Amino acid sequence: MRVMALDVGDKRIGVALSDPLGMLASPLTTIERRTPDIAAAIDAILALADEHAAEEILVGIPYLMSGRIGAQTRITLDFADELAARAKILITRIDERLSSVQAERMLAQAGITAADRARDRGTTDAAAAAIMLQAHLDAKP
Repeated sequence: MRVMALDVGDKRIGVALSDPLGMLASPLTTIERRTPDIAAAIDAILALADEHAAEEILVGIPYLMSGRIGAQTRITLDFADELAARAKILITRIDERLSSVQAERMLAQAGITAADRARDRGTTDAAAAAIMLQAHLDAKP
């Protein structure tokens, strides 16, 4: 089963996709997000899901470290609700705390400089989505 994951931010949405067997996650792309009008971003996400035959979309929810809901958490939950209202496939909300930090570390270890990461923030966003997705896939029995 092919699964897509989203790292939803204020400016960009990182997208990752699993292989057809649902075992390996890879960064796919980044979608520009123009708040408050999120319709175009949702259209792009649903088109990607259709193009890649995804059967589920994971939406990373940035809970506070305490587990509570903050302002960005609420914005992302609202985005996930709007996506779920329009999607014809399963939308699953998952905890994404620290995925961007992990993505920054992974990219640094891969030799991508801080300057390059700052210049292309989309790389980090898509990598964060891939980290979330891989953790989800690894947790499945």
